[in-house]
Amino acid sequence: MFLKALTLKGFKSFADPTTLVFEPGVTVIVGPNGSGKSNVVDAVAWALGAQAPTAVRSTKMDDVIFAGTASRPGLGRAEVSLSIDNTAHILPIEFEEVTITRTLFRSGDSTYAINGVPCRLLDIQELLSDTGVGRQQHVIVSQRQIEGVLSARPEDRRAVIEEAAGVLKYRRRKEKSERRLAATEANLTRLSDVVREIRRQLRPLERQAEAARRHGGLLAELSGLRRYLAGQEIKQFRGRVGQLTQDQTANRQEMQRLSVQVEALDRDVAAAEARLSAADGQDIGNALMRFEGLNERLRGLDALLSERRLRLQRDRSAGVDEDVVATLEAESNRLGRELSEVEAESTALEPDAAEVADAEQQLEQLRLSFDEQWGGQAPSASGSDAPRLRGEMRALEASIQRDQAEADRLGRSLGALESRRQELVEELDRAWAEAADAETAHKIGQQELAVAEQRCEEARQARERSREALANAVGDHQAWGARREALSLALDEARDRSGAERLAGIEGIVGTLLEVVEIDRGWEAAFAAGAG
Repeated sequence: MFLKALTLKGFKSFADPTTLVFEPGVTVIVGPNGSGKSNVVDAVAWALGAQAPTAVRSTKMDDVIFAGTASRPGLGRAEVSLSIDNTAHILPIEFEEVTITRTLFRSGDSTYAINGVPCRLLDIQELLSDTGVGRQQHVIVSQRQIEGVLSARPEDRRAVIEEAAGVLKYRRRKEKSERRLAATEANLTRLSDVVREIRRQLRPLERQAEAARRHGGLLAELSGLRRYLAGQEIKQFRGRVGQLTQDQTANRQEMQRLSVQVEALDRDVAAAEARLSAADGQDIGNALMRFEGLNERLRGLDALLSERRLRLQRDRSAGVDEDVVATLEAESNRLGRELSEVEAESTALEPDAAEVADAEQQLEQLRLSFDEQWGGQAPSASGSDAPRLRGEMRALEASIQRDQAEADRLGRSLGALESRRQELVEELDRAWAEAADAETAHKIGQQELAVAEQRCEEARQARERSREALANAVGDHQAWGARREALSLALDEARDRSGAERLAGIEGIVGTLLEVVEIDRGWEAAFAAGAG
């Protein structure tokens, strides 16, 4: 692997595109002062990723862009391309020639490319890290750096040797692994806090979800019990309403039947009264009164006659005067005549008495027929039970009205129960909705916890991988450190054997051959054989 070509466009003094082609071996650039020899070295360092302006002998980075002359304006960008021969495939890329390009604009924007494909500076550093080439490698050594290395302290010289031995990439990997481990630890700490917070929030959510489930079950049970009780009450109310309706219908039918019977009774009473009126009841009553009076008078006369006869017999036996006897006989005859008159009147009144007896018999027959029809509770011929029946009818009507009012009240109660049942159903729906919300929040918390645990597990795995990479880097670092120690000892022994320290003070001696000659990979054995 060697530098094959260098192309400069607008870099410092190279205003026109310039390409320098290098061949394998030693290439020397010569020229007078100010001809741009150092700019070529600066271009190589800048293309390899130098970031400090002092690394390319500038005060600020845009000084590398051609600033112009009195006869030529300045340019807007600087571009340097390094073409590296990769026929030995030392670079880990499937190309025999690799071109690294860096472009800087006056706006401050900077771009990198590998074989014309845009990339990052990190990609270029990773590509060149295994070859010992890069912005921090000692591939470009100035005269001041050689003097600094020779006069440096052992610790600084050790750092230079480590970088020259290729330990830098492992140190960089170690630092990168340590940064990744620190970031992973921070992520683990943050994830642990997140998991702890989610679990802390999840516990009350679980309790709320459990309470919501229990609340839902209790609400369902309570709703079922209330519906059952409401159904039983509605069933009872409907039964009572049906019974009251039946009673109301029966009472109306009974009232209608009693009304018909009362009307029939009224008609019968009116007919009986009409018949009595037709039979001249008033005259019969007067005749009966006269008949009774005559009978009383007859009984009184009989008593008086009997008493007079007893007195007459007593007087006769005592020798009473004949005049008194005549008077008594005259009185007896008079009383006999009156008795005959009474008997005659009685005989004359016998047809009227027979009619009265017939009327009484007819009334008795009517009463018996009423008793048979009414079960012994029929009203008398005078119609005195009709008001009682009307009172019973009014009582029945009042009972029917009370039953209707009770039915209306039960209907209102039924409507209120139906409204309460609807309210309970709505309350149950709200409770189920709250339970569903709590269950959803619980599921979301579970999902967040699962995601956090998964991220925590991924972070743990990343930490394990980082630890393994760190262990590998430490192992490599130790191996290369041992190699560095071996190289340092070998270098010191070679210097001792070659007398380099004694020759270093002689004028005109640049150094040992190993210090000024760079051997390509694969030619070490041939060089050793040739150099003896």
